[in-house]
Amino acid sequence: MKILLVTDAWAPQVNGVVRTLVSTIDELRRLGHQIDVISPEGRPSIPCPTYPEIPLSLFSGRYVAERIRASGADVVHIATEGPLGLAARRHCLQQGIGFTTAYHTAFPEYVAARTGFGTDAIYRFMRWFHAPAAGVMVATDGLQRQLAARGFTKMRPWSRGVDANLFKPSDKSFLAGPRPIHLYAGRVVVDKNIEAFLKLDLPGSKYVVGGGPQLAKLRRKYPDARYTGYASDAELAACYAAADVFVFPSRTDTFGLVLLEALAAGIPVAAYPVTGPLEVIGDFGVGCLDEDLGRAITGALKMDPAACRAHALRYTWADATQQFLSHLQPQGAAGAAAAG
Repeated sequence: MKILLVTDAWAPQVNGVVRTLVSTIDELRRLGHQIDVISPEGRPSIPCPTYPEIPLSLFSGRYVAERIRASGADVVHIATEGPLGLAARRHCLQQGIGFTTAYHTAFPEYVAARTGFGTDAIYRFMRWFHAPAAGVMVATDGLQRQLAARGFTKMRPWSRGVDANLFKPSDKSFLAGPRPIHLYAGRVVVDKNIEAFLKLDLPGSKYVVGGGPQLAKLRRKYPDARYTGYASDAELAACYAAADVFVFPSRTDTFGLVLLEALAAGIPVAAYPVTGPLEVIGDFGVGCLDEDLGRAITGALKMDPAACRAHALRYTWADATQQFLSHLQPQGAAGAAAAG
């Protein structure tokens, strides 16, 4: 099958959306499918306000329409709600082409965290964007319930996987410092709520792995923590394995792929009881969820590393990709007729 994927999130961006798409594409190609990707790569762009590492493509309408026409794709999947996604949505509706979408990112909450604006207007835009899709893929049941309460429809489950060969228990000496070593890994941005972790009075060491626009500020404000900046996949895997507990302070992630990566390395998770951690960590004995993040860390440190690894192995990209395939919509079978 020829699959056309349209995404505003792509390398060299480092985030869960890009990792999900790349891992899914790798699995689809292993299964024999042909994948064409429309991404910002090589396109004129401007930096995204408040997050300049993300490029926003310019003058995309004609380019995207030509790429869709030339692709000969059997199905179209629009992964993101940015300029490329908007151009693809418009062309598909004009031509009566069916397509699916995915709700990867909690943009209303992210915009609110960065600007102080309310979420209602952004949710109206998100409902409008996804309404014509034949299916809106979401990562967890909790997210599906949240979006349903906001008026979203036609949601379909699309879970996540983990590369258990890359993320696995390994040498603990990779990270220096007194133990226990508390680790955060991910984008260093305000909506990840990293300060909730860094301001805690904890024994041992704190590590922040990753880069982003808040990195310099956090380094100045919390100089006792250790900051690695961006890490390669191999370096990230080594950091997970060397830690004693993974701290996930975000309240706005739709899944939290880093949770699976840490668990696969045999590292328990401390997090808030919110969407993502509730589904991935739950009461499986692989972490601790508490509104008191310090108490969650104390509880997580008591968990069995072997149980963490075994739990993560339940999530495979092969299974997640089969879910993805089952929701795709053949071209010509349009979703909703109106653009909303």
